[in-house]
Amino acid sequence: MDDTMDKLATPSPGETVLSMANQELIQENRVLREQMRSFLKQAHDNQAIMSRHQNFNLELIGASSFRELIETIFSTLASSSDLDVVSLTLIDRQNNLRGILQDLSFELSDFPRLMFVANEAELALPADTREKPALGLYSAQKHASFFSTCPKKPMSIALVPLFKQNRLIGCLNLGSFNATRFSDNMATDFIQQMGFIIATCLENVINHERLTYIGLTDPLTNVSNRRNVERRMLEEIARARRQQYSIACMYLDIDFFKQVNDQYGHQSGDDVLKEVASRIKAELRLSDTLGRFGGEEFVVLLVNTDLQAAAQVAERIRLSIASTPFFLSMSGVCNSTISIGIAALSENENHGDADAIAAELLWKADRALYDAKEQGRNRVCLSK
Repeated sequence: MDDTMDKLATPSPGETVLSMANQELIQENRVLREQMRSFLKQAHDNQAIMSRHQNFNLELIGASSFRELIETIFSTLASSSDLDVVSLTLIDRQNNLRGILQDLSFELSDFPRLMFVANEAELALPADTREKPALGLYSAQKHASFFSTCPKKPMSIALVPLFKQNRLIGCLNLGSFNATRFSDNMATDFIQQMGFIIATCLENVINHERLTYIGLTDPLTNVSNRRNVERRMLEEIARARRQQYSIACMYLDIDFFKQVNDQYGHQSGDDVLKEVASRIKAELRLSDTLGRFGGEEFVVLLVNTDLQAAAQVAERIRLSIASTPFFLSMSGVCNSTISIGIAALSENENHGDADAIAAELLWKADRALYDAKEQGRNRVCLSK
């Protein structure tokens, strides 16, 4: 009886093989299910990444100003691509773009990771980046300039050249604290496409800003026109009120300008106007505003400046104009002088309606200019 029970309890060789096969199938099935779950998760993650990048592209395309586009690049791109560092270097020949942005009240200090270089040589991209982005480990010797304003340097980087119509306009600099994030054997099609979209959007908004700038610029002297000065004055009053500092306003008028036109001709008068504007601008900071108010009159707004500091700037302007003759394009030279009136708005006075404050500030500077004319011209007078 016991022998019979042992035989029943002991599986036959065939049953043993079948049991092992079942175990293998179960294990294989478990592995397949794990792989399937991993594939589904990867597909889900990829879909989420693609969705984020599509949203990023839509934000890029929808940006209507340079500020909006730069904010999208630095914030949305970093989050959508899980990047630790994003910076942008633009080629800005002769400071043209920076000058326009400054005149349009774009504060460059708000974007420390936005950098500018004068030309392609200064950009110093690796030689093979014209064909594709440069990916790999960060090297202080090779890549420091692209991440110079980033406190913590990345471990791996991608330098994405930005081309528009085969013209290099800058470089998008991507960095990760993960050394394996960007390797030199990675495919770059996706990054190249992103670079093309960003380059196109940059070119579009820069052209838009240029058109805006043209509409706010005096075509002869290439400084702000009256409309832009009045707009900037309201902006500076509001900013000075928030940040609690003084601003000053200069009203400037070229002395005996009609005699220049009568004696030398209107072309020579234009030469004097352009040179006067250039000499005034040379004494100002980038944060200040210079505008032609009409005829031979100019207005200057000085930020974070009191009356005495403004007087020192005005005296430098007066000397620069009076001490050096003006060379005329037609022939000869002429001398000229300028009269300047100054008024200031202290932080304690900056309250109430901004339009009324701006009008009063300008009126006070104009009255001071009148005093300068009455006292013999070629002088600086302060508002009483």
